[in-house]
Amino acid sequence: MTEFIGRFHVLLVHLPIGFLLIGLLLQWISSTEKYNVSKEVITVIIFCGMIAAIFSCITGYLLSLSGDYDEGLVGWHMWMGISVASISFLLYVRIKFGQIDIWYKVLSVALLVAITITGHLGGSLTHGSDYLTAPLSDSTDSVVIPRKIIPNIEEANVYGDVIQPMLQTRCYSCHGAKKQKNNLRLDDPQWILKGGKHGAILNSNPEESKLLKRILLPREDDDHMPPKQKPQLNEKEIALIHWWIDEGADFNKKVKDLKQLELIKPYLLELQSDHAEEKKAIPIIPTEPVEKADEKNLQPLIDKGAIIIPVSKNSNYLMANFVSAINITDEDIKLLRSIRKQLAWLKLNDTGISDSALSVIGQCTNLTLLQLNNTKITDKGLGLIKSLNKLQSLSLVGTKVTAKGVIQLQSIKGLQSIYLYQTGVNKNDWPALKKAFPKTEIDSGGYVVPLLATDTTIVKAPKAAK
Repeated sequence: MTEFIGRFHVLLVHLPIGFLLIGLLLQWISSTEKYNVSKEVITVIIFCGMIAAIFSCITGYLLSLSGDYDEGLVGWHMWMGISVASISFLLYVRIKFGQIDIWYKVLSVALLVAITITGHLGGSLTHGSDYLTAPLSDSTDSVVIPRKIIPNIEEANVYGDVIQPMLQTRCYSCHGAKKQKNNLRLDDPQWILKGGKHGAILNSNPEESKLLKRILLPREDDDHMPPKQKPQLNEKEIALIHWWIDEGADFNKKVKDLKQLELIKPYLLELQSDHAEEKKAIPIIPTEPVEKADEKNLQPLIDKGAIIIPVSKNSNYLMANFVSAINITDEDIKLLRSIRKQLAWLKLNDTGISDSALSVIGQCTNLTLLQLNNTKITDKGLGLIKSLNKLQSLSLVGTKVTAKGVIQLQSIKGLQSIYLYQTGVNKNDWPALKKAFPKTEIDSGGYVVPLLATDTTIVKAPKAAK
């Protein structure tokens, strides 16, 4: 009941501000005959403001007992509110008895200052101490912070890289360093483990964890989090939080240390940024119709740890990503033959494949994107994928390929991008590569080698080895 009455503070708190400011304004402009207002009218207005200020102080005090707000800030706000009520009472008495003297003027100025300070402190309590300057700053409690680049999701810290950014953008405004509803802070592991006013929020059983239970409540429920008027967690974010809690809610483990269900793998994959490839346009999907892949052909790949998902909604073309697969060999790549018609995007980064695997990949003629970063492939293997005429994006970062091997692919006319940093290609090879691929962007390590006029007039392609 105390908290219920306290919540009326939100309704009442604006009344004294309005009444008292109007009363001060009318009193000050009444010094001119044109805008003269009777003393009785001003007295009634100041009286109403005084009564509203008193009730605001009472309900505000009751609301502060809930413990939802910073105690230090609440203390200042409360005493400044009492000051407003007290000064308005003294001002009412002086106007009532016609004591319009220097003390009346001092009280008027003091009341204006007190209202301003009290209002600012109230805004700080409800919206954060930086509510005025937040749009101009990079405050993590009020501004959406872009996720940091995750080049390899398996090596990412589950809490720091996956869970914390969600809490930061959805929860910190009410449960951060500047405001703690129900005494709950979510901006640091120690506070999360401590819980809030109603006890611990994490439990080994996700269904019993208050953090998750509040999120899963219907949006119309008063206990649903985040509040229905604020941005909500989407289905993928909720699934990731559920997964984290289900796996023990550890703050130090990496993604690769936790068991990953098939539902979770695609969500994790979406958080990964594949180096410079993410900056480029996504390769188009083949336009030719293709039948849907047989589910029984997908299961062996999934069992190996591959993530197999459609490249777009309502498309039969597939992407195969081996980012979470372990100990993938050339023999395992043979499983791709069963979906070679449907395979459009293939990511084999950081796997143990070698040149022999490329003989199978060369049969997947609908590929438009192929990533072979940090694999054991060589120039010999590149000659096996010359048949990929629809290939648009090829990434060979961290491999031992040389310019001689790359030039074997110049027959692929639609190739738009080749990524060659940290390879056996040296700076003296760039002119020859640009001559061989005049319409292709060749990324040599965070920047694109430009096409110069001299590349096609002066520089000669290297002679073939005898």
